[in-house]
Formats: sequence, structure tokens, C-alpha cells
Amino acid sequence: MNKISEEHLKTIQNQQGDLSKILNQVGYLESQKHALLHELASVNQEVEEFKKVLEAEYGSININVEDGSYTEVETEQKQEAHV
Repeated sequence: MNKISEEHLKTIQNQQGDLSKILNQVGYLESQKHALLHELASVNQEVEEFKKVLEAEYGSININVEDGSYTEVETEQKQEAHV
């Protein structure tokens, strides 16, 4: 039976081990990414729901998130009334 040299075999084995580790890490990262994307969707849904609460209380506004101040959003009807 013919065999490659021990040195070449060790190189191949090391390369295969490195590839396996990297692929395992990529799979783990993809799993984390998937979980984070679900979490992001959940937070986005909460944001949209809270926007509705704020709009019901304050109307259509733009909020400065640094100090809480806000300005009303002018609709086309309001803009036409100012003409």
C-alpha cells in the first residue's frame, strides 16, 4: 500500500482541523445572528407599538430623544392653510 509522507499527512490533518474549527465558529456565529435578528424584529415591533401610544397622546410629532422636546409634524393640509 502506498502512503504519503508523515509530514504531508500531518499538514493535511492540521488543515482539515483548522477548517473544521472555522466552520464550527461560522455556524455558531450564524446561530447568534439569527437569534439577534429575531430580537431586533421584536424590539422594532415594540417601537412601532409605542409610536402609536405616543401619537394617540401627542399627535403626529418628531421627538428629540436627547432632551424629550418635540415638534409637530405638519401635514399637507396644515401647510396649505399657511399659504
